[in-house]
Amino acid sequence: MAEITASLVKELREKTGAGMMDCKKALTETDGNLEEALDWLRKKGLSAAAKKAGRTAAEGLVAVVTESTRGAILEVNAETDFVSRNDQFQEYVNKVAGIVLEKGADMEALAATDYPGTGRNVADELTQLIATIGENMSLRRAEVLSVDKGVVSGYIHSPVSESLGRIGVIVALESEGDQAKLADLGKQLAMHVAAASPMALDQDSVDTAILDREREVLADQARASGKPEDIINKMVEGRLRKFYEESVLLEQTFVIDGESKVSQVLEQAEKDVGAPVKLTGFVRYQLGEGIEKQESDFASEVAAAAGN
Repeated sequence: MAEITASLVKELREKTGAGMMDCKKALTETDGNLEEALDWLRKKGLSAAAKKAGRTAAEGLVAVVTESTRGAILEVNAETDFVSRNDQFQEYVNKVAGIVLEKGADMEALAATDYPGTGRNVADELTQLIATIGENMSLRRAEVLSVDKGVVSGYIHSPVSESLGRIGVIVALESEGDQAKLADLGKQLAMHVAAASPMALDQDSVDTAILDREREVLADQARASGKPEDIINKMVEGRLRKFYEESVLLEQTFVIDGESKVSQVLEQAEKDVGAPVKLTGFVRYQLGEGIEKQESDFASEVAAAAGN
């Protein structure tokens, strides 16, 4: 029996895109013969994943899972919206979200974590799923929020199931107040974040580069009106307040009542829950945001395939 070395498994995996355990099994079945192992994987349909790796995956699902003082959010991408309705894909995303909640959001560590009941890790199970379903997929991003005392609440907009959809939010509320009422408040705040898409929690959290660019644009707009510099500065500060009201969570108008600032909603909630309430963080994922989607020109593809 030939020795199945780690380097041989690695080489086969790089050639095929198949999972580590599948590569090891293929080599074992073929007594360490690399070419025969390639054919073994092809016959099993497990080498197909490599052919799909270059295709853009901007669809898929966002998952949200919460448990008392912790919450996790995860995005897993696929090529088409059709896959988001696939039971196997949904099961995978749900299980991996649970792993994120338990183990944390480090993507490298997540990929290497055991996937329940398969003998494979999270990354290898995804490779298996790619071969089975026939689309490129990727683990894109994940985050975890937690509080010592309080709640982490979640919300999925237009869910395909209870915890899966295209837009997901988690919010963290720190408080010693009534947990049930805090959870209700957290759900409403998460719904607000989904709708209003704030870029930062408070004014101090706004990226300085974004703020500097906004100041520059506002100043140039004011100068175009021919106003003197001292007036321009006042105009810029006034318009920045509007920018904060549109972009900063605590400054935004609460979408649920259309009147109060979110900061005021938190102040009012303290009386209801019986203790101070602090919104310590939020995460909002919208499926595929920031991924450059490939535009397909079918006629050009056909011409290229024909050698024209």
